[in-house]
Amino acid sequence: MVSSPQLFWLLLAFLLAVLRPSAAAHDYADALHKSILFFEGQRSGKLPHDQRLNWRRDSGLHDGAADGVDLTGGYYDAGDNVKFGFPMAFTTTLMAWSVIDFGKSMGPQHLAEALKAVRWATEYLLKATAVPCVVYVQVGDAFRDHSCWERPEDMDTPRTVYKVDRDHPGSEIAGETAAALAAASIAFRSADPAYSARLLDRAISVFEFADKHRGAYSSSLHDAVCPFYCDVSGYEDELLWGAAWLHKASRRRDYREYIRRNEVILHAGDSINEFGWENKHAGINVLISKEVLMGKDDYLESFRINADNFICSLLPGISDHPQIQYSPGGLLFKAGGSNMQHVTALSFLLLAYSNYLSHAGGRVACGGASASPVALKRVAKRQVDYILGDNPLGMSYMVGYGARWPRRIHHRGSSLPSVKVHPGRIGCKAGTAYYLSPSPNPNVLVGAVVGGPTNTSDAFPDARPAFQQSEPTTYINAPFLGLLAFFSAHPDPNSWSQD
Repeated sequence: MVSSPQLFWLLLAFLLAVLRPSAAAHDYADALHKSILFFEGQRSGKLPHDQRLNWRRDSGLHDGAADGVDLTGGYYDAGDNVKFGFPMAFTTTLMAWSVIDFGKSMGPQHLAEALKAVRWATEYLLKATAVPCVVYVQVGDAFRDHSCWERPEDMDTPRTVYKVDRDHPGSEIAGETAAALAAASIAFRSADPAYSARLLDRAISVFEFADKHRGAYSSSLHDAVCPFYCDVSGYEDELLWGAAWLHKASRRRDYREYIRRNEVILHAGDSINEFGWENKHAGINVLISKEVLMGKDDYLESFRINADNFICSLLPGISDHPQIQYSPGGLLFKAGGSNMQHVTALSFLLLAYSNYLSHAGGRVACGGASASPVALKRVAKRQVDYILGDNPLGMSYMVGYGARWPRRIHHRGSSLPSVKVHPGRIGCKAGTAYYLSPSPNPNVLVGAVVGGPTNTSDAFPDARPAFQQSEPTTYINAPFLGLLAFFSAHPDPNSWSQD
């Protein structure tokens, strides 16, 4: 008689075999290089002499000046010219986590490039948190910016500065910023100990502000941040997330006690299947579970149970979660726009958890079945390969990788002539003709991963107006760094530890 676990793995093997198109092996190291390079195309501020995407020029050089602060630098989140602090902080946290868990797989050159990308973000976050009990959370009027199609070098829409403070709290963005600074402090611990200590000190003070002055920035700044990066799930998850990263970075018992004391109050068990810039629950459970699996924090066992449940909800053949589906071509799909943000973030958690399980000699309990670390890696790798071209369209969803990739991405700087080619200013509405043009973008935003298919049909319209499918974001690429790093060092499943 075949047992339940055996039935599960027979079914899973069958599904993976059916969903895996035949394709040549991918060059994950090349994809990693390009995924890091993408961040250079998103830079704001004074560009360095070693800028490699040379169709970009300096931009936003006076950001914050009208308010007496220096808010130059940082990243534009996507295809527009606004600096949104909430997704930028989450991007930073995930880039740093990629370095922490998979930096050794990157190789010296890619690791140095990844740390440079993290530092570009943390330098901005340090500026945004330089005033005690204040976090500058956005630069730019998003409504005015989105009504224009112009290069960041030309933008003339208001560079309005928005902040949270004691009287206008924003615990979710302050908590995420603290998490980003704490995670980055770990990433820089060996490469730059002094900088690491500076980041940790700032993370501690920003978290204290987030916790002491509780409130939602989506309420305090609703008209500015909604509907763009409105946090509808509440700030509680970001407080736990920030505390978890501060515990990992500082090893101070008080953060562990904070998590234990606030587990119920801050709804640690809610929305365990969500992970992205807006909801951190699944990430919290996976991150804390490493401590539990290593036998260091047994009294946080509930987080490991939540992590197991989350992982099980993602596995083909066993998941019956209504929000998790797989397309006929094998792509993990969640309802809503920009699906690749879910694909890369959830796949990252699969891979990270598989490594934690491997080191602990553990498996995931899924009802009457169980899943091995190798099985989790196979599911994550399948998603990476889909993005890189193993899909029904034979299209890579990373710009510049492979023979066929999106040519008309929803991105202002990429779609308009560069300053070098067209030195004259292109005004707010003058860019509309380029937006509507069927011609490919003149500037290749190498490494950008677009939103991809937004339903289970595996269809993709290569068109700028289809922004949910064709727009890249920093938080799609950030967790992809860790995935590509691991598979560049371990491309052959036979090299992974066996079940």
